[in-house]
Amino acid sequence: MKKLLTTLAAATLAVAAFAQAALPTVEAEVRKVDPDRNNITLKHGDIPNVDMPAMTMVFRVKDPALLQKVKAGDKVKFTVDKVDGTLTVMSIEVEKP
Repeated sequence: MKKLLTTLAAATLAVAAFAQAALPTVEAEVRKVDPDRNNITLKHGDIPNVDMPAMTMVFRVKDPALLQKVKAGDKVKFTVDKVDGTLTVMSIEVEKP
């Protein structure tokens, strides 16, 4: 029984890791960071996994700590996915100059 539970747990983690890795990375510029609302405004390129063309819009962030990594004007790469029906930034990294 323990072996079965361990195998199921490992499979679940593998699927979750694969799903995260499958999200396309999108280039963007940070326009505004709003930690009080857990939001970030990004001027971004096309986001193919959610069928969105390039535009500027406000996104919710999965983890408020992500907002500590960026400031307005930063060039970033990020991933986004739908979480409970809301487009949500799953990861974000400042691009190296």
